[in-house]
Amino acid sequence: MNWQALINEIELLDPYKRFGKVTRVIGLMIEAKGPESSIGDVCYIHIGHKKKKKIQAEVVGFRDEYVLLMPYAAVQDIAPGCIVEATGAPLDIKVGSALVGRVIDALGAPLDDRPLPKGLTAVPIDRQPPNPMTRPPISEPIEVGVKMIDSLLTVGKGQRIGIFAGSGVGKSTLMGMIARNTNADLNVIALIGERGREVREFIERDLGPEGLERSIVVVATSDQPALMRIKGAYTATAIAEYFRDQGLNVMFMMDSVTRVAMAQREVGLAVGEPPTTKGYTPSVFAILPKLLERTGTNEHGTITAFYTVLVDGDDMNEPIADTVRGILDGHFVLERQLANKGQYPAINVLKSVSRVMNYIVTPEHRKMAEKLRELLATYVQSEDLIQIGAYKRGSSREIDEAIRYYPKIISFLKQDVHESYTINESVQQLFQLIEQG
Repeated sequence: MNWQALINEIELLDPYKRFGKVTRVIGLMIEAKGPESSIGDVCYIHIGHKKKKKIQAEVVGFRDEYVLLMPYAAVQDIAPGCIVEATGAPLDIKVGSALVGRVIDALGAPLDDRPLPKGLTAVPIDRQPPNPMTRPPISEPIEVGVKMIDSLLTVGKGQRIGIFAGSGVGKSTLMGMIARNTNADLNVIALIGERGREVREFIERDLGPEGLERSIVVVATSDQPALMRIKGAYTATAIAEYFRDQGLNVMFMMDSVTRVAMAQREVGLAVGEPPTTKGYTPSVFAILPKLLERTGTNEHGTITAFYTVLVDGDDMNEPIADTVRGILDGHFVLERQLANKGQYPAINVLKSVSRVMNYIVTPEHRKMAEKLRELLATYVQSEDLIQIGAYKRGSSREIDEAIRYYPKIISFLKQDVHESYTINESVQQLFQLIEQG
């Protein structure tokens, strides 16, 4: 036994507990005199003599000699004079393979009325992104089971994609299809800021039993404090990182990164940050790259990530959408106009891009995908003339060809929710479409 190492551990232990007292509560913020602590540390606020309970809170800032805390729960029972106990450590959660198939909250507690399994490992939820020099390049495709994506917007193992859409255009349905059909080893799904009703609907309808049995779902609903919604994103990312370090190819999905940004805005405004672009505080634009860069490849495994971005009024250039698009390795744009026509998934191929596709597909595949895009773009550019009958056949060979192909292209782009295709089947159908016309 290494006695010296044990002695060193004992010497590092702090035998003292540090306490403070709540002085006031302002909105979301709790102000306390003491205890000695650092940003990100978890503290316990002891509630009253009768209830004998304690709630967790996190240190988010300082004002003069006062510590600013935000709770992980409601603040109704907190009163001036409540004792604040410092733990001296940030939040961590318990992770392991026994967690697969479970639904947990932002703090890692089970939501499915079953106790957590034994043998889990404690991991911190806030980690630094991998060293860019240790990230292997993305070199092979990952199958997502959605024909349009696998053939025209091929995703690589370790790629990070944004799904940009307004409300009710089919983001959750698309995520469920990917989770059920992908050939990744494991799904980690974060539902951040969702309505409580939608959580169970997503798990039972979109994800389904076959999807849940190979997934871990992290839930932080819209009624929970802002800090819980932020921690939900960090917790899900930490779980994905744990399995990536085991050498697995993880499929990670977060719905939605916009609500994480909104929660961070609430925290920022509460601690006194100035509102800047559209009311978002500077800390929002600081945490987004730090959070999103944690996924991707490392020397052990991969995390292929899909982040949904809610766009107000279908405005693709609003601040969060613009920032996220600049960080990620591609974006899929879901359009309400296509959904209204009954085209599902409602991805606009011409406005969507996978930035690594050209490096992970064969030259023949790339050539066929470019040909389909060219035909579709030609038709869309002339659609108004064609619809009103102003275009005369024979005027343009390119437009005539696009008109001939268009019905088959639309049929190819559509896919029923319960249909599944391998990546080889998707590419083969693309080849048949272009070659046979």
